[in-house]
Order: sequence, then structure tokens, then C-alpha cells
Amino acid sequence: MEVQFTDEQEARLARIAAAAGIDPKELVRAAALRLLEEDSRFRAAVREGIAQADCGEFIEEDVMDARFELMLRS
Repeated sequence: MEVQFTDEQEARLARIAAAAGIDPKELVRAAALRLLEEDSRFRAAVREGIAQADCGEFIEEDVMDARFELMLRS
């Protein structure tokens, strides 16, 4: 698979990679793998939430609001 970047994007990637002491291709590869892992976790969480909702398991709105506020603060 090949991904095309603009010259400006390639320069930015090169600067970030240089600062991290890694090859730009490895930087992009690692970022893509993190994206795939996060996508898998997100999709699993959504599936779990749907299954819980299908079973009638819900969180009260005020409890959810409190959890959301806590997430925003951390």
C-alpha cells in the first residue's frame, strides 16, 4: 500500500520523525497501526454498548453526565 503526501506534509513528518529519532516511514507505520488498534477498541465498545442496550441495561442520564464531566476533566 502506498500513501501520497504533499511536500509540506512530508516535511512535517520528517521533522516529527527526526525529533523522535526514527525513520519517517516508521513514524507513519506506527501511527497507522495505532489508528487500527484504536478503531478495533472503539468498535468493540460500540458492540458491547449495543448488546447492553438490547438487554435493557442503561445508565441514568445524571450518572452518564457525571461520568462525561469526569472524562473531560482528566
